[in-house]
Amino acid sequence: PKTGWAKIVTELHVTDLEVSLAFWKDIIGFEIAYRREAEKFVYLEHPEGQQIMLCQRHGRFETGPMQPPLGQGAMFQIYFRDVGSILANLGAGNWPIYLGPRQVWRKTGDHESGQQEVFVQDPDGYLLMLAQSIGERTPARPEIQSNVP
Repeated sequence: PKTGWAKIVTELHVTDLEVSLAFWKDIIGFEIAYRREAEKFVYLEHPEGQQIMLCQRHGRFETGPMQPPLGQGAMFQIYFRDVGSILANLGAGNWPIYLGPRQVWRKTGDHESGQQEVFVQDPDGYLLMLAQSIGERTPARPEIQSNVP
């Protein structure tokens, strides 16, 4: 990868590598860092540095039944500088939105962090939260500290 090796990278086992590859490249904006044709494996990297691996299912490393949608119980949060182009690609490709787009503010320590986010499922049903930061702020209503249990 151009940006070096990430400390943790998810490998998604997919039912059709070419269909998944089209989604990750054409809609999300990833590029191929390298590919192993014989293994039906591809290592993807986004120009901003995010990395993910795709491998066509082969039965190895499947610790239980793989039923659609794949990835049940997991959500992959991927942060970008700007999700605008991804939202445009989703619309142009008529890709279904699971939730959003929306702006949310969440408590993070003594302040709130905001983000624009949209949830989509990849061709196999893996749930992705695609987000960008919209800043930090002081909470609108500070929490009241109490010594009463």
